[in-house]
Amino acid sequence: MKYDFDVVINRRGTGSAKWDRAEQLFKIKDILPMWVADMDFRSPEPVIKALKKVAERGIFGYTTVPDSYYNALIGWMEKRHQWEIQREWIVLTTGVVPAIRLLVKAFTQPGDQVIVQTPVYYPFFDAIRDNGCEILDNPLRLEAEQYVMDIADLESKITTRTKMILLCSPHNPISRVWTKKELKRLGDLCIRNNILVVSDEIHEDLIYRGFKHVPFTSVSSEFTDKAIVCTAASKTFNLPGLRTSNIIISNPELKKQFTSVMRNCGMSPPSMFGIAATEAAYRYGESWLEQLLNYLQGNMEFFIQFATQRIPGLKVIQPQGTYLLWLDFRNCGIEHSRLGRFVREDAKVGLEGGTQFGCREDGFERMNIACPRAILTKALNRIEKAVKA
Repeated sequence: MKYDFDVVINRRGTGSAKWDRAEQLFKIKDILPMWVADMDFRSPEPVIKALKKVAERGIFGYTTVPDSYYNALIGWMEKRHQWEIQREWIVLTTGVVPAIRLLVKAFTQPGDQVIVQTPVYYPFFDAIRDNGCEILDNPLRLEAEQYVMDIADLESKITTRTKMILLCSPHNPISRVWTKKELKRLGDLCIRNNILVVSDEIHEDLIYRGFKHVPFTSVSSEFTDKAIVCTAASKTFNLPGLRTSNIIISNPELKKQFTSVMRNCGMSPPSMFGIAATEAAYRYGESWLEQLLNYLQGNMEFFIQFATQRIPGLKVIQPQGTYLLWLDFRNCGIEHSRLGRFVREDAKVGLEGGTQFGCREDGFERMNIACPRAILTKALNRIEKAVKA
């Protein structure tokens, strides 16, 4: 089936957080929202059909997870990532973010240190602080216009209180796809220091040409029982509102400890809608995904060409995955401390500021380009006009 990602769908008035909350969040009328990480595209047709089939039954009782769901997930991971997982490793949760909060709760004590690599997905910060732990920041280094891990810095900061690292792979917001070599260096350091790796791999399927996602526990047999991988179909197939995710825990003791905390906190399994949609996506959504990736590649290349030719000084940190762009405005002639107001008030484009992700320097913004090219063009025209005003 051929999908048309150029179709503009009006999401206003649909309960969309991205569109219906934009003016309230940014306090700017007619702002163009390019912030929260969901897509302005319809999900694959097989997913929509699966949801209709559940709705048409008309009975919405308590739900169990069928064998077919697990088989679809296992098959997807093996086909797309050459990663063999077992059914008994899979724990279903209602989202990666709530799962990460429970993982921190399950495997740390108040006062422990949890590593993050900033700039990074900001819900990590609350997950750590709200569990009484301390953030140990291991900032990524910007080298030759690309970010890299600073393993030497991390090694110098580890203490006896350092118990966990929240790894973002692929990384949000800088859109790095970590290589096997990089992951191996990080994993070896964590094993030597008895640090549990929790790898958020929610963007694993959104990879640009020339790059390949490596699931953390597939890097080395030593990592398999010393790490937990968090995955979901939500970013891949635009299903975040259905609240379904898969936490992969091969170590039986870690799994037992995590599921105990889940029960104590009252986390229920995903709904029948989320289960049906996710299974359909993994079974029948690959053609849609391949077409999406081509479209996103085109959006990314279009943005870079437009910025290079028409927005003086604006740089894009070359993305390797995700549908997020990390924009460097530092050479655009805008006072760095005023950048947020410039983007939102002058350009009327709703982006998320770099400091929100723990970036120590002003001048960066995150943009979501998972939208029809007409919307992306509108945003770029607004930024160009504001820069040249």
